Amino acid sequence: MLSLSQNEQNIKNVPRLVIGAPQGRSGKTTFTLGLLRAFARQGMAVQPFKKGPDYIDTSWHTAAAGNTCRNLDSFFMKKSEICSSVFDQSTDKKITIIEGAMGLYDGLDLQGSSSTAEIAKITRTPVLFVVDATRKTRSIAAMVMGYQHFDPGIQIVGVVLNKVARARHEKMAREAIEEFCKIPVVGAIPKDANLCIPDRHLGLITNGEVDEIDKLLDYFADVISKHVDLNKILTLAQSAPQLPRYSESIIPDTVEYSLKNRGSKPKIGIIQDAAFSFYYPENIEVLKALGAEVVPISALLDQQLPGDLDGLYIGGGFPEVFAAELEDNVSLRTDIRLAGEKGLPIYAECGGLMYLGRSIQTTSQSYEMVGLLPLDTKMESKPQGHGYTIMEANADQLWFDEKTEIKGHEFHNSRVINLAPYAKFGLKVKRGYGIDGQHDGICYKNVFAAYNHIHALGCPEWAEGMIKLAAAYSQSKWTQIEKMSG
Repeated sequence: MLSLSQNEQNIKNVPRLVIGAPQGRSGKTTFTLGLLRAFARQGMAVQPFKKGPDYIDTSWHTAAAGNTCRNLDSFFMKKSEICSSVFDQSTDKKITIIEGAMGLYDGLDLQGSSSTAEIAKITRTPVLFVVDATRKTRSIAAMVMGYQHFDPGIQIVGVVLNKVARARHEKMAREAIEEFCKIPVVGAIPKDANLCIPDRHLGLITNGEVDEIDKLLDYFADVISKHVDLNKILTLAQSAPQLPRYSESIIPDTVEYSLKNRGSKPKIGIIQDAAFSFYYPENIEVLKALGAEVVPISALLDQQLPGDLDGLYIGGGFPEVFAAELEDNVSLRTDIRLAGEKGLPIYAECGGLMYLGRSIQTTSQSYEMVGLLPLDTKMESKPQGHGYTIMEANADQLWFDEKTEIKGHEFHNSRVINLAPYAKFGLKVKRGYGIDGQHDGICYKNVFAAYNHIHALGCPEWAEGMIKLAAAYSQSKWTQIEKMSG
């Protein structure tokens, strides 16, 4: 990935907007999905982004736009990485849409760190403001004006009224906003019970679980196309200034342990299916960039691991939802357990941690899992860990240098139970909860399994650790073969 300074001679304006709102549940996501699909249906190349560490919204964005959605998060990423990501993904697109999270100014502290507004300021992106107009008319103008002037670094360039009751309601709100706030109302979406996606404990459900997903997205797009001025939104996006340039370094093009110079190409399996779908694109891309061959695996359909694997990556997802199917695939579970016992490097996050344990216990039943780690997990009705994390790497693990600070996030409704007293932890919790409020990262042989999710831009050490262990495992296999043949 190139830094902005390297791209300076080729820099061009990126038409872009941040979709913000006064608070969550204003309708940002359904509006954004409809907008993405509406532009895509016009044959327009549109690039989606999501503020924050969200996996689920990004999967919906990808489906709506037809282009892979990326995350922008100032907790994990440097300013240069955020702007480089926007630039690199948007240079061949007609418009870039960045959906915010929560309220526009809601962040981690008094300064609004990691807020949607911070992303807008870092990228100098104008904001399109989505307002729930329920039971408000002229008061909406007062609210919008407050958001306009709260931070002079934020430029709100237009408003979309959501859940409008009738024509008179729209007229009063529109006139008040345009008169007192001096910005256009570019759309007024009527109340519509069908403009929603079913909820579950982790927020929006994954798009793979919704029947006729294209039909739903097309319906959103129909509503947006009818009630929103798409040409005006494109014009507002084109008013965005050039992306700023920051001098901070980003992911290095080379790693101290160069696989290409060694002529090695370790094969890393990634379990990607309906049960395990939480992966940042950058995590997979950086493994490939460092020389790995990436092989997709389904824990639901594949009966065994691919031959000659040198590493295995199991992301998060909803293994508890697919627990019966995972349990039924005995041959793959056995294959993974035996491979882990033989020293295969395995990195697992959240759902992956649950899968590697002995069992997953739901409210009604217990399901057998891989059995590689001496623990069980139990589903609870409320989140057991939720939010950004800061971890410190312990000495007694192979994946990170000791004392490495690892920024991540967690959101899990399961908790670890029946953990063997001899289990070793790879991480010390400085912020967050992890497994027990103090520790995370169960270590066993070459296995590392944690509730903590990491992003490769914020934690490049993870990819280096994966590649080094996979390459060493590959070399050990060849050494064994040579000994046997010799």
